[in-house]
Amino acid sequence: QVQLVESGGGLVQAGGSLRLSCAASGRTFSAYAMGWFRQAPGKGRDLVARILSGGSTYYADSVKGRFTISRDIAGNTVYLQMNSLKPEDTAVYYCALAKNIFVSLRESGYDYWGQGTQVTVSS
Repeated sequence: QVQLVESGGGLVQAGGSLRLSCAASGRTFSAYAMGWFRQAPGKGRDLVARILSGGSTYYADSVKGRFTISRDIAGNTVYLQMNSLKPEDTAVYYCALAKNIFVSLRESGYDYWGQGTQVTVSS
């Protein structure tokens, strides 16, 4: 079993920055994907960024150039650095782990989820 705990959300003005953290504990995998998703009120949960165990990254078009996903050396903590935040970035942000990296561009491919952290960007 894997436990994921997010932190770092909060209220920020447009143009500001936040860094989200996701601490993973429990079972480890030789290959995996860690993703950050977000869900705005009344909308579905969308993939924002993903990092593979080998280091490759993916970003949704809406956040390219503004968000950066990274992890610590041990691979136990994944970060999402969010810069130039916009009101439309307001959402609950979730981190998730996928055991199968080949399905890690879709929500259904993820096996473990954190509880979510709220990010609110005021205009």
